[in-house]
Amino acid sequence: MAEGYCGKILYVDLTERTTKVEEPTEDHYRMYLGGWGFIADELLRRTPAGIDPFAPENPLVFATGVASGTSIPGSGRHAVGAKSPLTGGFGEADVGGYWAAELKRAGFDAVVITGASDVPVYLWIKDGEVEIRDAEQLWGKETAEVQAAIRAEHDDDKVRVIQCGIAGENLVRFACVISDVNRAAGRTGLGAVMGSKKLRALAVRGTGTVEVADAAGAKKIVDYVVGLRERFANFHEHGTGGGIVGMDEVGRLPTKNFQDGKFEGAAKIAGTTMTETYLVDRETCHACPIACKRVAKVDGEYTVDPIYGGPEYESLASLGSICCVDNLAAVIYANQLCNAYGLDTISTGVTIGWAMECFERGLLPADETGGLEPRFGDHKVMTQLVEQIARREGLGELLAEGSLRAARKIGNDTERFAVHAKGQEFPMHDPRWQFGLGIGYATSPTGADHMHNFHDSGVASEAGAARVKPYGFYIEPMERTTLPATKSALAATSIRVQVMRNCVGVCMFLPYQLSHFREIVSAVTGWDVTDLELSRVGERALAMARLYNAREGLTPSDDVQNPRFAEPLMLAGEEGPAITERQMQEAVDLYYEIQGWDKATGAPTRAKLVELGLEWAESALEGSR
Repeated sequence: MAEGYCGKILYVDLTERTTKVEEPTEDHYRMYLGGWGFIADELLRRTPAGIDPFAPENPLVFATGVASGTSIPGSGRHAVGAKSPLTGGFGEADVGGYWAAELKRAGFDAVVITGASDVPVYLWIKDGEVEIRDAEQLWGKETAEVQAAIRAEHDDDKVRVIQCGIAGENLVRFACVISDVNRAAGRTGLGAVMGSKKLRALAVRGTGTVEVADAAGAKKIVDYVVGLRERFANFHEHGTGGGIVGMDEVGRLPTKNFQDGKFEGAAKIAGTTMTETYLVDRETCHACPIACKRVAKVDGEYTVDPIYGGPEYESLASLGSICCVDNLAAVIYANQLCNAYGLDTISTGVTIGWAMECFERGLLPADETGGLEPRFGDHKVMTQLVEQIARREGLGELLAEGSLRAARKIGNDTERFAVHAKGQEFPMHDPRWQFGLGIGYATSPTGADHMHNFHDSGVASEAGAARVKPYGFYIEPMERTTLPATKSALAATSIRVQVMRNCVGVCMFLPYQLSHFREIVSAVTGWDVTDLELSRVGERALAMARLYNAREGLTPSDDVQNPRFAEPLMLAGEEGPAITERQMQEAVDLYYEIQGWDKATGAPTRAKLVELGLEWAESALEGSR
């Protein structure tokens, strides 16, 4: 087996309380690398079509990447996947921290959980040994309590814990998987899958090492990133929320459930303001010199424990500007609640924003709100609703289903205010500010997601246009608010690379280009990989996810623009850009052709499957049409 890998995948059946270890071939590792690729392969090969996301047969996969746990900067990441209870399709989220490195040190590249326990349990993994342990005493506890209890049980503060939280126990459809208490595999509701299995946590301790084939080559990558540290000074100082004021100034800060692009209270919730007021420390992830993680402490009307970290950009905007809340202490507290209970901050904030808009429009009846009046700007109601969602109490019982299901239950034309794709709420990047982004939102197999997308503001400058030359594009700078045919091609290439990055297991904020990924994979494994080979890793993983969705009943009719983005983006009372449905549909149709996807099924064509070495998957749609 190549260096960087353990060569072992752990399978756990919670129903039978059995474990086994499989050792895939080296070709299997090279074909998929890890992360998203491992997850998609597992879901397609080993699950029947049409299972309920909460069925014991739905596997929950924790998959590291090829670089995870090495000295490569940003290699603290791993992916989590299952059939999503939020979208009904391919569910995937990735997360940083230290858990991935610990799992590899303990001797495994991935863990696949099937079945369901009849009582709460947690998985204990140490240096190749595995136990299913009782977790009755952990059920109903906040994440920090659970982590502390597990570490105390093993008398070891170096144990790394990943868990589902109370929201996952309560099957909130956008419950997330929380790692190290303050980092989240946030999207697609995977915490609820974990809760459905009564699996409260996976605790890992490893004393092994993760070797690389070419130490000098790995050091070259380390030196490259460290040499750019000054470029990340603001990122380190203020986190991802440091640019909120600038985003507001140019009209790209999602506000009032995506009705506006500017927020009067932007400066009050900005990362720079948090630095000046509530920030007490900064943290980092495994092997990362940037240290962008926030650690906040609040006393007063709201109390925040630093163990829960602090909000990054997505959380500041989703719990802040989306809900028109400018009370920073309240936003930090709401972020703490999400981490303590295991909630995706993005879906939480946008679902609350949907409720606020519907209430203000008179479409959310009083008998559904439990006495609350969810209005934009009310920080007390916002924080109450976060708590209610996690516990499925009051209005939270409805909102815990996500904005799309909630809207379909309420009716009253409220669905047109649910800002989602395939049932997953939009992240804090409005496609009306950069139209090409909308292609990725519409077509992503996971629903709306910015992590594996094409941010076309990056090619709006001379320097940005020059950066895509290694991908074979020789273009002039392109206006953000246009959708020329080239953007469909750029989106296809960019999204494949972003998915490949996930499979490698490195953070998207590190300045890696395609040649760097080749150097990383070669240095870690010793394989003489090529740019084309790595690009196909991403394309293959994406194709498998699309094939899985087609098998589960999603169609091209699900790859559409949300109606909100056909409305003009309001900018301080002035009408801004909008994307017509025809514009987006034409861009998506062309994108399908470039990706080699069938316009009747949404799945990759037979020719594309053959090209990607996925002939074995050709039969996936049989019996599901």
